[in-house]
Amino acid sequence: MPARSKFRIVAPERDATRVNERIRVREVRVIGANSEQLGVMTPEDALVKAREAGLDLVEVAANSRPPVCRIMDYGRYKYEQKKKKSSKQSNAASLKEIKMRPGTDMHDLQFKLNNARKFLMDGDKVKVTVMFRGREMVHISRGREKLNQVKEMLGTLAKMENPPRMEGRFMSMILVAEREAVAEAKRIEEEFEAQEAEEAGEVEEVASPGQNKAERRAAKQRKADEAREAQESEREAARTAGADSEGEDEGSQKEAGAGGGEAEA
Repeated sequence: MPARSKFRIVAPERDATRVNERIRVREVRVIGANSEQLGVMTPEDALVKAREAGLDLVEVAANSRPPVCRIMDYGRYKYEQKKKKSSKQSNAASLKEIKMRPGTDMHDLQFKLNNARKFLMDGDKVKVTVMFRGREMVHISRGREKLNQVKEMLGTLAKMENPPRMEGRFMSMILVAEREAVAEAKRIEEEFEAQEAEEAGEVEEVASPGQNKAERRAAKQRKADEAREAQESEREAARTAGADSEGEDEGSQKEAGAGGGEAEA
């Protein structure tokens, strides 16, 4: 019987991204090399534009309707993605901490949980600490209840690495992210952003890495403020029209009363 090899042959990783001629759909929404909207067209027409620019046509949002493609240098894009992935893997997950008291109210707790979710989504570990002061040490069980509440509210996103334990006046536990739950949460978030972008006539999920997300959020807020101001203007116009109508009715009633008095005379 031949000796078994110590090494396992691993098949090369297949690139699932559809590029250029591999994009076989009826039509696509195209984003230019400078993030400009080029509209909906056939993949063939989009590929012509990409070739004219000396670039590639890359499908970046396959689940959108129609799929979204970007004109870019695919080789450079792959290199940058690989570099980011390598850098992320080389850095060990950092430990973040959120602190609370046994009597922390629900509003503050929700704020702290939002931070914890963000840390977990970024791949960091989270140390959750309950601080006791003075007579609060008599009610240590409340601290354990608070930690259990945090774990329950985070749901499947987090799993416990170190269970709650007391250190002086502090009770702490360490949570790490559940990879599958984080991946699912990111997928849902991307789909929601894609849907929002389609409704707004924008495609924010394919924004270039250098684009400022804060600016996009500010633009959304401005649109919401403008819509609210328009609604207030409409309501004010309706109130003004109602007041004018009431004034006209009162004038008509006075004229009718005066006419009746003259008839009696």
